[in-house]
Amino acid sequence: MLQQVYSITLLGLRSIPDRLGASLVIVVGLAGVVAVFTALLAMAAGFRSTLESAGREDVALVLRGGSQAELNSGITREQGTIIKQADGVAKGPDGQPLASAEVVVIAELMKPGEKTGSNITVRGVEAAAFPLRPQLRIVDGRPFSPGLRELIVGQGVARQFEGARLGQVIRMRGSDWTVVGIFASGDAYESELWADVDVAQSTFNRQGYSSVRLQLDGPGTLQAVKDALSADPRVNVDVETEQQYFSGQTEQFRKTIGALAGVVTLIMALGATFAALNTMYAAVGTRAREIATLRAIGFRGLPVVVSIMLESLVLALAGGLLGAIAAYALFNNMAVSTLGANFTQVVFRFSVTPALVVDGLIIAVIIGMIGGLLPALRAARQPVTAALRAA
Repeated sequence: MLQQVYSITLLGLRSIPDRLGASLVIVVGLAGVVAVFTALLAMAAGFRSTLESAGREDVALVLRGGSQAELNSGITREQGTIIKQADGVAKGPDGQPLASAEVVVIAELMKPGEKTGSNITVRGVEAAAFPLRPQLRIVDGRPFSPGLRELIVGQGVARQFEGARLGQVIRMRGSDWTVVGIFASGDAYESELWADVDVAQSTFNRQGYSSVRLQLDGPGTLQAVKDALSADPRVNVDVETEQQYFSGQTEQFRKTIGALAGVVTLIMALGATFAALNTMYAAVGTRAREIATLRAIGFRGLPVVVSIMLESLVLALAGGLLGAIAAYALFNNMAVSTLGANFTQVVFRFSVTPALVVDGLIIAVIIGMIGGLLPALRAARQPVTAALRAA
């Protein structure tokens, strides 16, 4: 039987150039399905990776109780001091808690060619913010000076928005801020502007903080911090690791993109399936005499079914690979920005991963199997005499 399958499949593949136009319908249709599916999920993967890579397991993030994001949180100066002194917080070389009280506000910058501004996160930080984020480094210029209206700007902002490059001046809340440095971190912080926390508070009329970051004093100390703060009646806060926080920030976006990818892929897959059915029915029709002759000389129906499905799968895989290559070439590492959970722009890059390519190829294979099954069954069941007479 395997020999029969091989022989019939080889005949079918050799005849593809004779019906190249019809075969390309399957290839191009499935290439479109796989490319769109891969691109949409690559966007979600890139967004998730950008946010989650900003979070660390050994750093705790403290927000006001019930707050879902830093922008909605409010912690007074007194509470900030209490939080920093909690049990389980690591000490720096100077013996002080390794902690950073930070304020998050929104500013507006313009993208090139756009007439309306986009919201950008401005983060006021203390000196400890830098050792708490060892991945962050100044790649051009210098750090801001405490007490001055100076900014360091993430690479993503500098590339995507106007007026945010080294030496330029940004107007915020009636004050001029000078960009003195550009930093890289490879995560969501590259979508932010950083300044001295005290200057940010006075400029944006904030009396307290949005969050407090704490370096945990070893594994398992997160619970000690939670217990210490929950037992103190002066504070009402939620405590979680940075990684948990940023993972939660991506959940809604992942669900939205996942649903969109599912709907779009389903619609396109239906079209590709019908195209595959029509093409394979036409292929079977043009080869009716050939198939009938093979069956007349002893070839069984099962090898006919298997060979036609294999032919359909070959075309489907060709389309899937073409779509995956197109998605990688056009979208992988492409920088874009979108609104995050704080209603501010997050700059991230599409990420076409091997897992997404495999998922796309699986979809192509499934469509190819569906598209080849019915024509294959028809070819195997058609009476030999009827097929020879019709041919």
